[in-house]
Amino acid sequence: MRNVFIRRGLDQLVNLLFPLRCPVCDGIVPSGDGKICRTCRRKIQYVLEPRCQKCGRQLSDDVKFLCTACERMQHIFDRGIALYDYQSMKRSIYRFKYKKRCEYAAFYAEEIYSRLKNEILRMDADAIIPVPLHKTRQKNRGYNQAELIAVHLSRLTGIPVKNDLVKRIRNTVPQKQLDVSGRQNNLKKAFNIKPNVVKLNKAILIDDIYTTGSTLDAVAKELKCRGVGTVYFISLCIGEGF
Repeated sequence: MRNVFIRRGLDQLVNLLFPLRCPVCDGIVPSGDGKICRTCRRKIQYVLEPRCQKCGRQLSDDVKFLCTACERMQHIFDRGIALYDYQSMKRSIYRFKYKKRCEYAAFYAEEIYSRLKNEILRMDADAIIPVPLHKTRQKNRGYNQAELIAVHLSRLTGIPVKNDLVKRIRNTVPQKQLDVSGRQNNLKKAFNIKPNVVKLNKAILIDDIYTTGSTLDAVAKELKCRGVGTVYFISLCIGEGF
């Protein structure tokens, strides 16, 4: 019991010296609100059912199984899910990626685990694999945002994270600058997979934003060539108009 009180006291001291910033508004989180302002929590828009059975995008018609994009495009990954609608969290994701708000990763992982736990259990994966950055881009940024989420999610799920199996060997043009065809060509021979990946039967890729799925397809292709049977993904955000 004494250790519990000591731990609580240390947590309060840390929060006093280094107060948590809300991942939605970036303001100081009021005491007792947890990791996010109560008012900001109501602003988050989650991806709800019905979802596309391929990419996880929310559907407006519960009779359909696939979104319009997945009806047009043949993907290599097997299936994926996303947590947030992009528009409601785009400023949060921008700060996380480009403004060094690395502390957001713990909140994101807890949200993924809380809301998508059943889907993750059904995946029955052997490993969680973050989509890698090229070493130059990661050096400039200081971290890989997908890896931060993957590490926290691994702790919550018990699924080991493998952050050294996939390497990005080409420093490609940012995908957001290209159209669908350009994205696919941009990623040719961009990734390299270690030989021992063949030991994995099922894997979950982690990425921050799902756009066309080209990056996930490129990684999934390499993993499957190395013997991985099923490749799922979990994306933090997805939205319309990509």
